Amino acid sequence: MSSPNASVRLIDRALAPRFALLCLGIWLNAADTLVTATIMPSVARDIGGYQYFGWSVAAYLTGSIVAGACSGKLSLALGLRRATAFSGLVYAIGCAMSALAPAFVTFILGRLVQGLGAGAVVALCYVAISALFPERLWPRVYGAVATVWGAATLLGPTLGGLFAAAGFWRGAFWLFVAQAAIFVGAVMAMLPADKGDAARGRVPVPQLALLVLAVSLIGAAGVVASPHLAIGLAVGGALGMAAMLAVNARTPHRLLPRSAADLSSATGLGLLTIFATETAAIGFTVYGPAFIQTQHHASPLLAGYVVGAIAAGWTTCALLVGKVPAERDGRFVRLGALVILAGALASAWATPRGTLIETALAFAGLGAGFGLCHAFIARRAIAGAPADEQAMASGAVPTSQLIGGATGAAGAGAMANLLGFSHGIDPALAQSHGPLLFAAFTPLAVAGVLAAWRLGR
Repeated sequence: MSSPNASVRLIDRALAPRFALLCLGIWLNAADTLVTATIMPSVARDIGGYQYFGWSVAAYLTGSIVAGACSGKLSLALGLRRATAFSGLVYAIGCAMSALAPAFVTFILGRLVQGLGAGAVVALCYVAISALFPERLWPRVYGAVATVWGAATLLGPTLGGLFAAAGFWRGAFWLFVAQAAIFVGAVMAMLPADKGDAARGRVPVPQLALLVLAVSLIGAAGVVASPHLAIGLAVGGALGMAAMLAVNARTPHRLLPRSAADLSSATGLGLLTIFATETAAIGFTVYGPAFIQTQHHASPLLAGYVVGAIAAGWTTCALLVGKVPAERDGRFVRLGALVILAGALASAWATPRGTLIETALAFAGLGAGFGLCHAFIARRAIAGAPADEQAMASGAVPTSQLIGGATGAAGAGAMANLLGFSHGIDPALAQSHGPLLFAAFTPLAVAGVLAAWRLGR
């Protein structure tokens, strides 16, 4: 009798509101990137700031990294209920700042605050699963919550496209303010009260400071007038990343596993593959909608769905290979990395020069590469860590992806400005210089293939 009851517990009257609360928290983060990517051309036309395009994504992802690293400490200090409610409030404030932004610099600041709130909300929502559901239901809840990310792939571009088509891009952020307010109220009503302990846990401040500095230097390279200064800033950003890894390996309070910089280990190779491929691919999410709208006179809604093909390809292939046994990991690690490289090259040509169908197919192929290998790269990276660091390695997988996204978004913005896209996407310039903008990050995709090849042994 207990088995049939367990199979329907997630829709029981008592547990359904708790499940809805978790879904709403995950949704706030999952939909944000696609909604914002869809409306970004409208934002830039309204308040300017094409030269800061990449920063809109980089700021959000950097905030998410910092918040994800600090969320455990926040939960210990404030208690889970207050920490989650506070994070939701921060997210709502960030959305309101973006909605009210009179200029693009203010908008970027709002995106940073959004990232801080959303990153903490997601991390704390996963922690809340253990507080809201009995242990026997945890696997079902984790699997069901994962569908929220798939739903965001479908609904995110729709929301962004509808608001952009109506000429009211600010309304998209006001909608998220309202959702965040509902989330905060539900958290206070449904999460159990608990006391914090500020003495427990420690945030890896030096690594986070170096990471923020590195991303900022890379992004700043695109908004300075001197080419020599731009090169210097980019080099400084790369050195900042190296310094972050060096400090991380020498401190007991780490952001990443100690072996993250050790390319003789499966953990180091896996995290490098994730970082490099995400850095190489994020530019299509940042600039894809603007190029598609300009080159094809497409609506924001259509452009959003074309870019959403990346997520659709990822999700579809991930489902198809989800039950591959561990002994076949290596084949899919290598195959996926090669497909990512091929998809990135095809997308670099199709985005500025191809038809809408060709662009969508190229994006779907790029996403398919991630779907084919991401889970297996993560499995090998985690399994390759020492037993006392496997939990940290699990957290390092999404952190490495976020770091790659922030770095790639900042780099894409810098490259776009150097190529003449600082004031918008000119069709003729897009034809001639567009492929270079996206192909400039191909060497990172190649580095991902090389690391994956060794990891797949």
